[in-house]
Amino acid sequence: MTFESSPEKPDGTMPLQSTAQAGQGPAPLSPQEFKATAEAILTNVEWVIEGKSHTIRLALAVMLAEGHLLLEDVPGVGKTQLAKALARSIDCSVRRIQFTPDLLPSDVTGVSIFDPEKRDFVFKPGAIFGNLILGDEINRASPKTQSALLECMEERQVTVDGNTYKLRSPFMVIATQNPVEMEGTYPLPEAQRDRFAARLAIGYPDINAELALLDRREEYNPLDALRPIADAEMIVRMIAAARAVHLAPELKRYVVDLVAATRTNAQVRLGASPRATLQLLRCTQVLAAMDGRDFALPDDVQQLAVPVLAHRLIPTTETTMGGGDTKAIVSDILRHVPVVSHPGRF
Repeated sequence: MTFESSPEKPDGTMPLQSTAQAGQGPAPLSPQEFKATAEAILTNVEWVIEGKSHTIRLALAVMLAEGHLLLEDVPGVGKTQLAKALARSIDCSVRRIQFTPDLLPSDVTGVSIFDPEKRDFVFKPGAIFGNLILGDEINRASPKTQSALLECMEERQVTVDGNTYKLRSPFMVIATQNPVEMEGTYPLPEAQRDRFAARLAIGYPDINAELALLDRREEYNPLDALRPIADAEMIVRMIAAARAVHLAPELKRYVVDLVAATRTNAQVRLGASPRATLQLLRCTQVLAAMDGRDFALPDDVQQLAVPVLAHRLIPTTETTMGGGDTKAIVSDILRHVPVVSHPGRF
């Protein structure tokens, strides 16, 4: 098992709440400031990941929606590079956990150790105490260790020996896993997958992007030269600005109709949860803000429906045996669920 942390901002013991958490933060950004900052972060990450603008954009949207991201793809396409580039674009504490079969829950959350000098137990924070947590090959750890993330991801806190320790904001888990090589892995349970706001796949680059990658990495790794574009305080302000984006009642109804359709679909054994509804709306607000708008549109929802909903669905046995997949199911639902009409702008 391996842990890595950012040397510039090591964590101490129990982390303090940010000023935004305490209700004393600065005013939210304007739509124009939000868009400019988001574009700067995207440009920074694209210097490392060539030709994947849409995927990077959705990954940033998940972060600003205070969600968690699951990167699921074949080896060597840049899953870890994307997570590291996104983390290095923000000047905050970054921790990396290499999930292995011998990793223990206490390695993730922390443990109380007896201090002979103080004659008392002292809490030693685990690797989860950071702003951005990169969990590499998350499905290689046992279900017992995977479950250590459940409270952290949902409630943004850690409970050890009856004591609760708050995690600082922003907080995001970016986990990677390989869907092809299943030997020695433990599939993520439904409760764990449902805590990830979105699942993304990077895919192979096109020919021009791969040629540019070879040219750019001929002398050095661009990840090493990456510099932060924003800090933790700026991200907290962007999160607050995204939450202020207007959601029309008709748009909310459209999102609820989409999620409800996953629960009644004949090809699905288990549909999306109310948590999925909330996260879809939060990510929708962020996409609207990234476009410089203070209101969301059905187009924003449609861009996010597959990455936010597909990994939460459990298809029936007949669907699986017939070669069907949840991405196709969500795409079909998008085609059939009508957008509720709105008299003016959304």
